[in-house]
This record gives sequence, structure tokens and C-alpha cells, in this order.
Amino acid sequence: MRLPWRWDWSRIYPVIRFSFGGGVVGTRAGLEAKIREQLALNQAALGIRCEQPTSDGAFAELIRKAHANTGERVVVLVDEYDKPILDNLRDPDTARTLRDRLRNLYSVIKDSDAHIRFAFLTGVSKFSKVSLFSGLNNLYDLTVDADYSALCGYTEADLDAVFAPELEGLDRAQIRAWYNGYNWLGEAVYNPFDLLLLFKQRVCRPWWFETGTPTFLVDLLTERQTWLPQLGQLEADTALLSAFDVDHISTEALLFQTGYLTIAEYSRHFGEDWYRLGYPNQEVYQSLNNSLLRAWTPSGQPMLANKQRLGRLLLANDFDGMRALFTAFFASIPHDWYRNNPIAQYEGYYASVFYAYFASLGLDLTPEESSNAGRLDLALRFNAQVYLFEFKVVELAPEGGALQQIKEKGYAEKYRAEGLPIHLIGVEFSREQRGVVAFEAETLV
Repeated sequence: MRLPWRWDWSRIYPVIRFSFGGGVVGTRAGLEAKIREQLALNQAALGIRCEQPTSDGAFAELIRKAHANTGERVVVLVDEYDKPILDNLRDPDTARTLRDRLRNLYSVIKDSDAHIRFAFLTGVSKFSKVSLFSGLNNLYDLTVDADYSALCGYTEADLDAVFAPELEGLDRAQIRAWYNGYNWLGEAVYNPFDLLLLFKQRVCRPWWFETGTPTFLVDLLTERQTWLPQLGQLEADTALLSAFDVDHISTEALLFQTGYLTIAEYSRHFGEDWYRLGYPNQEVYQSLNNSLLRAWTPSGQPMLANKQRLGRLLLANDFDGMRALFTAFFASIPHDWYRNNPIAQYEGYYASVFYAYFASLGLDLTPEESSNAGRLDLALRFNAQVYLFEFKVVELAPEGGALQQIKEKGYAEKYRAEGLPIHLIGVEFSREQRGVVAFEAETLV
């Protein structure tokens, strides 16, 4: 990795470290107490006593005195600089209050520039400079710098050089599919937390995802009535990926900055950077859709049973069984649940739940597959076969148009060269009946 400086390791610099990772702060008073706590820890570590009455003043005094006492400018490290804000995104007023308080704190770094050798801030999200760093305009953002893409993950070379003994008896291709794929315009990396748990437990599981249910993320995607098949194919420019603040959080920025989507493809057009976002790996793809499926359906236990049955039906190409499964599932949802959940009023709800069932099994799905004839809703490759789905929402009675559209548009033509069996499946949902009213399948040989 190319560094923009050469560090002289023979020189020792005073270090001031703030960490907002521990605990949850829910009030301005709580944040103020946390800042005071961090200042006290640093004063004790550096043997300095600050006399300024305000915490911002004490922070500036600490920087000045550390420089004066050692003769070396200070290194400032801030870990999880954004956590107090993120913990309160469901309460915008509180989040704004804490954001403004942190902005004042971080402005001290800019004002103390003459006493600082190096400052490094890390966090989950990238808040705009205007909202959080208006007083700190000399930051350099490393997020999508290829030179630093492997800074926070393990590379393939790391696995070979450092973890080779741990890999014995494990399926390397499976490990790569489950945990590799995080990309910031450089070399893709593995999730370190996942790998360390894998080496201990010897089984691929969503270790990272299980550390915390993304409640806020699921709630926001639900409120925005997100079309689930599109999540793994979002596009964004640099401005959109950076558009993260309490009052404006784009879906693309939220998913990218929290690690649920990563850069799948990069291009530059007309002087602007463009990114296509995608799921980094099977862990995130499968687990996120599982979480959304649980949130978008009324009961977890029947959903688990339906998933297992769906897998068996797909292995047997039992399309009558699939029709019965989805028809019974939607029919079983109580009317009260539909009435009390605004996501169920969304026209794409039925197709999104249909998609989430398949995605939660970790199957190879390609939504909105393009061809010369147009766009197919969903393509599934499984068990050396191709399944092409078209969804349609009708008012009441089935119209028979979904399967017919696949045939008339010739969506199957682009797949014939693969020499695999192709199954055409048209599914129609009724707004009035709130469920499946047609499920037609035809196999091309």
C-alpha cells in the first residue's frame, strides 16, 4: 500500500484517543458526560490537568499542553465518531442535537491545527462535511481510495500467508462466497470478524450479521416500500454515496455505508464517478433478505417451514406445490395484519416477499434481467437449470398475462445457448384478494 508520508518510528508523539463505541448515548447530557469521561482518561494517560470549564475548551487545552510538554505535535484518534448520532436516527430531534454537539467538539481539531501532527477519524457512516465537519474542512476521505481498500479486511494473500493452517479441512470456495467481496475500488477483502469465528467454529454462518439485528435499516426499507429485487443492483454517484445526514439519508448511502452493499462496478462518465452497488457476499445477501422477510410477514415459525418446503419443491421442480405454497401463505395472512402494516399496501409487496423467500435460501437470483426483448422480472439459476419469473398485479381475477409475456417477449432466447432446461413461470397477484390468483409454469426442452 502506497502511503502519502514516511513515518519516522523513532519519534514518539503524544496520542489523544476518543472512543464513542461503548454504550448508547440518548441525550445531550449523556453525550456531554461521555465526552468528559474521554477527556479525563486522556488527561490521566498524559499526566495533564486541564482547567478550562467547558469540555471543548478542555479538549483544546489538552492538545496544547500535550504539545508543550513533549515538544511533539499531537496525534488525535477518534473511533466511531458517529455512533451517538446513529444510535438515535429513529429520533431525528435527538440525533440532530447530538450531531450539533459533536460538530462543536470536532471543530476543536481544526482550530488546534498548529498543535496536531495527525488526526484520524473512523466511523460506520460518512456524514457530510457541512453537517458534521463544517469546521474541519481539511479532512481527506479514505473510503473509496484504492490504496487503502484492504485497510480493514483480510485479503486472499492474508489467508494464504497467515491463516493457511486454519484453512485445513475447510472449503475455500465456500469461504470466499460467504465472506469475501467487500470492495472500495481496490482489492476485495474478507470480513475479519467472520473469518475468526469461522476458524473457531469450523462452519459458515452469518457471524457478523448476527452481532446485531439492523432494526433501523429494516424499518427504513419498510417505510420506503423498497422493491427488494432492486437492492443488489442500485446505482449511485459520489454525491449520492456521501449524502448521509439526519434529515437526508438515501437508501443507497445507508446500505453502502453500513456494509450491506459494496461497490460491484465502477465507471467514469462525463467527468463523474458512477458506482453499481451489490451485495458483498452470501452472508449479507441471504441474512438481510431473511430479516426483511421476517419483518414483512406476520409470523416467523410458518415462514421458516415455508422456506424449507420451498427448497424441497424447487429441487423436485414441483410447480403445483409452489403454487399451493405461495397461495396458502398469502391467504393465511390475517386482514388485521394487512391493515396495520403499510408495507402490505405497496403494489410491489407481493413480488418482494416472493423474491425474499428465494433470496433467503441463498439462491442465485438476477432481478430485472435485461435482453433485447426488454426486462424480465427475475431469473434464477439453480441445480443446473434456469427459472424465469414474470410478476403481474391484477385487480381481481387472473388475466393470464404474466406467462404469456415471457413467451411473447422471447425472454428465454438469451438462455438457450447455455444448454440448460428452462422453466417459464408467470405469477399474478390480486390487490383485491391480497394473494396469488395465478401461477403458471411451462418448461422448454
